Amino acid sequence: MISRSTKICIIGLGLLGGSYAKGLYQAGYHVRGIDIDPEAISFAKRMHWIEEGGDDVSLVKDCDIVISALYPKTFISWIKENKGLLKKGAILTDVAGIKREVIEEINKELDSEVEFIACHPMAGREFKGIQYADCSLFEQANFLIVPTQENSQKAIGVAEDIAKILKFKHISCLSAEEHDVMIGFLSQLTHVIAVSLMNVNDNSHLAEYTGDSFRDLTRIAKINEELWPELFLLNQDNLVNEIDAFTQELQSFKSLLESGDIEGMKQKLITSTNRRKAFDKGR
Repeated sequence: MISRSTKICIIGLGLLGGSYAKGLYQAGYHVRGIDIDPEAISFAKRMHWIEEGGDDVSLVKDCDIVISALYPKTFISWIKENKGLLKKGAILTDVAGIKREVIEEINKELDSEVEFIACHPMAGREFKGIQYADCSLFEQANFLIVPTQENSQKAIGVAEDIAKILKFKHISCLSAEEHDVMIGFLSQLTHVIAVSLMNVNDNSHLAEYTGDSFRDLTRIAKINEELWPELFLLNQDNLVNEIDAFTQELQSFKSLLESGDIEGMKQKLITSTNRRKAFDKGR
């Protein structure tokens, strides 16, 4: 599907966009980059990750594949303003962490001459900016393709090619509804828990006593405050359900603790251990 002559343009050269650019460049593909930050463009050019770049949106005009690495709302706005620049037959994809509204809004704007295939690379870091870009973070990561009934096999194949070129460990397909329910639990709830733990009290004075358990649990509390509230609100229904379920489970454990129910707590720990083992398979 994707050949060495395929022209690829990445919109947004932050952590993920930069990591895509680096990975595609290392695999020998021709990449352009669009970003409003001249320093991001300069960095990408200096590293030779992109052949052309700037804030000129017309760079997408003759590109076969356009990859948006913008925040969801910004991506939707960008398409509303610039959809006429996309060439006939182009494949448009993204990296957004939420799918239902993104897919609905983007497909509402595009005509039949441009096809959007939604994707979500399950990879990232607690830092932002192209200076932290690193395509090796994809090698142990999952790549999610979120097609609709209207998507062609060609578009799905392009998404699979991108994942393979970037060396993602595992590729899956699921619906937008399944994706957003899943992401509410696996990603968004975990971030809310980490943030809440850090906000319970200002325990910065305990840093010199910290062990691995606290570091592991709170790593993702270092979070992009511009992006994540947007993702939370776009998946509000699913995330609220997950927070309610987590709150009930926390209260259940609290009740066992207050009543001194050792056997009840043991069963909680056994269930937790057995369920966690499923996530170790294949690593």
